[in-house]
Amino acid sequence: MSNYHIKHLEEYYQVYRKSVRNPESFWEEIAEEHFLWRKKWDNVLSWDFKKPEVKWFEGAKLNITENCIDRHLATRGDKTAILFEPNDPNEGAEHITYKQLYHRVNQFANVLKEQGVKKGDRVCIYVPMIPELAISVLACARIGAIHSVVFAGFSSTALSTRINDSDCKLVITADGSYRGSKTIDLKGIVDEALESCNGVETVLVAKRINSNISMKEGRDTWLQPLLDEASNQCKAEIMDAEDPLFILYTSGSTGKPKGMVHTTAGYMVYTAYTFKNAFQYKENDLYWCTADIGWITGHSYIVYGPLANGATTVLFEGVPSYPDFGRFWDIVDKHKVNQFYTAPTAIRALAKQGVELVEKYDLSSLKVLGSVGEPINEEAWHWYNDNVGKNKSPIIDSWWQTETGGIMITPIPYVTPTKPTYATLPFIGIQPCLMDENGVELKGNQVDGRLCIKFPWPSIARTIWGNHQRYKDTYFSTYENMYFTGDGALRDEVGYYRITGRVDDVIIVSGHNLGTAPIEDAINEHPAVAESAIVGFPHDVKGSALYGYITLKDVGESRNHDNLRKEINQLISDRIGPISKLEKIQFTQGLPKTRSGKIMRRILRKIAEKDTSNLGDTSTLLNPECVQDIMDNVL
Repeated sequence: MSNYHIKHLEEYYQVYRKSVRNPESFWEEIAEEHFLWRKKWDNVLSWDFKKPEVKWFEGAKLNITENCIDRHLATRGDKTAILFEPNDPNEGAEHITYKQLYHRVNQFANVLKEQGVKKGDRVCIYVPMIPELAISVLACARIGAIHSVVFAGFSSTALSTRINDSDCKLVITADGSYRGSKTIDLKGIVDEALESCNGVETVLVAKRINSNISMKEGRDTWLQPLLDEASNQCKAEIMDAEDPLFILYTSGSTGKPKGMVHTTAGYMVYTAYTFKNAFQYKENDLYWCTADIGWITGHSYIVYGPLANGATTVLFEGVPSYPDFGRFWDIVDKHKVNQFYTAPTAIRALAKQGVELVEKYDLSSLKVLGSVGEPINEEAWHWYNDNVGKNKSPIIDSWWQTETGGIMITPIPYVTPTKPTYATLPFIGIQPCLMDENGVELKGNQVDGRLCIKFPWPSIARTIWGNHQRYKDTYFSTYENMYFTGDGALRDEVGYYRITGRVDDVIIVSGHNLGTAPIEDAINEHPAVAESAIVGFPHDVKGSALYGYITLKDVGESRNHDNLRKEINQLISDRIGPISKLEKIQFTQGLPKTRSGKIMRRILRKIAEKDTSNLGDTSTLLNPECVQDIMDNVL
């Protein structure tokens, strides 16, 4: 069926129209033809955004691991499913075939069962980017346990909050992890977290760095000996379409993290379908997403989406800067990577290093480049396009969220003409709209508003674990009968979407709504600037004024800072207009970021407002030390 793999723009429009005119029959056709079901559904979709309640493929029975592994065994048993590239390039890559993955997942599933894990139990996975991470995720799904992966870089406080919120009974971890030239004591972090977690009965520990760790009698067990004893056959638990598959926490801009719940069938269908099209994946391609499985990007586009398509997916343990900043390109060259999916933060960090490290390697295998996590600024887009893609590999600037489960707005490579900084057109089946603050839909093109989605898609999160009211309040109460994304966007003259940043990153200055993304874009064009973040702070005359935190490319830059400030404001004035000029510009050593590379503007806003009494838990940041430096030098 051609609908499963879109090859040109006319076909995109055709399939898109079909998908929004009759969503039920569209998704039914996709689900029926491309997946393995133990029992077919009684009803394709029932939904009510007022409650809110969404159910896809009601009454269907399946197991997602049979779709990701078992069904490929006959035709792709010896094909590499997961290609593990370790932190240290000298360690050598490991190829795990579909057959080996099948056996390893079954063994792990049997270990979990022996530890008393049953269907519906929650298992917390705090494991670095090693094969055991992907395997433990799939092992949980195999037996119907709900996995809750916590990024293995979060603090013990962040970990215990997540374990307690979803009442996990078992934790899977490792003795430690490698990160560039450093090692991290993961087991120590788990021990500390578990001091305040009464529900955890068992901790399974994978060996990675062979460090001396303490094992608590009766609770902690080494994983490998158990796997060695376990059978490599394990019948898949038959799940209902709407049974929860996993919980994944996303930090709220306020309050405690939200445990987004994704269910089985709709999530499987949507991640598989988006993966196939957004990356134009073809049999025998080698696909690499550099994210961590601790994020939704890793769940959907390292594990479930690729494996459901019988793809080869790269699992990378290391960091882009180790042993040097050419590591990404070395891996692309070595394994002949065809699709490469990374974050703008990584692209900017690599662009800072100049092009010599890119030009050392042969990147001719690349067919598709992707960007995810935040809007990509124009300078980074061009650098990526020119130096990595050599102007021949389209960039998919994909917009989506933990809550959406899969890619929502994106160019389809070789199908949608790209435009720097634009996520372009909605993916098949997605019905976006722009609203003004009074709840009126903005029709037509060349409009700017708040991005909402009018109709449910298969992988929409169904609730927040243990708090459906918060789910309703956060996503469905701002605009009637719509999912509100929390993002601002504009639609250009041809209907392309550009994400302008979180709505709480829209600052009203003298009555003008100013999105921070375009201003940051302009600043980042200055040759001396590496990165910037804009927040608002109270101003007697304008209501709010703009405060810019700017990191320079050369930290020892001897240029006159006052002149630089003038140049930057002139650039903003030229690009956007004098109304967008910055009231204050603070040059910083770095900007506080989450582990997935998002700049924590909430913290920067509080510092600019001189309200540092409650900055929240900064220990989970990638670089917590820069917060104090910024506070010490606030203007």
